[in-house]
Amino acid sequence: MIVTTEGIVLKSFDFRETSRIATFLTKDFGKVKGVLKGIRKTPGKFGTSLDRFSVNDIVYYQYRNSDIHLVSQCDMKEFFNGFRQDLKRLTAASYASELLDTLVMAEEENQEVYVLMQNFLNSLQTVEDINKLIHIFQIKILLLSGFRPHLDSCVRCQKKIAGQANFSLPWGGLVCASCKPPALGAGSVVSITKGTVASIMHIEESPWQVVLRLGLSERIKKELKYVLNHFLVFHLERHLRSTKYL
Repeated sequence: MIVTTEGIVLKSFDFRETSRIATFLTKDFGKVKGVLKGIRKTPGKFGTSLDRFSVNDIVYYQYRNSDIHLVSQCDMKEFFNGFRQDLKRLTAASYASELLDTLVMAEEENQEVYVLMQNFLNSLQTVEDINKLIHIFQIKILLLSGFRPHLDSCVRCQKKIAGQANFSLPWGGLVCASCKPPALGAGSVVSITKGTVASIMHIEESPWQVVLRLGLSERIKKELKYVLNHFLVFHLERHLRSTKYL
């Protein structure tokens, strides 16, 4: 079957002597992997150099018995030049791409995830607070990929929690004082303020342009960084390579 769609290049690598294999986040078909035969031997064959994070119009033959499809056309549509000369912004784009590639299943259509990545890359060109932008992306991709932490009540007894709370990394959510487990290891249960919980829920529920205007105190930023990064590491069971450069 011949498929036409738009896709963001998440990563690519050389394949044999003349080709490359790329992973695209597509607008209509989710995460798709395709081979571009001859692109290294004849660069003019395609209207792209498969730069990471670029948006491309692609046409590919969708094979039923393979997870790698044959890309026959690929033309660059958007390059996001605004952040490519800034190392921290480029690293943030690498982190978002790696996180998305890790959390999103192959060939499962989710236009909300595609729009999220486009919004992130667009904002990365102009937004000053890159750390806040990363936290917004983390919260929204966790929600859209089904890995959202439990914040509405105690994850064990479902009792509503007011004020200061505790977040359990192993259980993936808030725990009340009665259910708080004994220490399961350094940092497995951490204190989290009501303002941080409210900020996460606001980011989950609000449109992208609205959350960009959200003000975060230094304490909330510190708690978001700790809780989100450790939550991801705990449940992914590994560190993302780009995390150490942020």
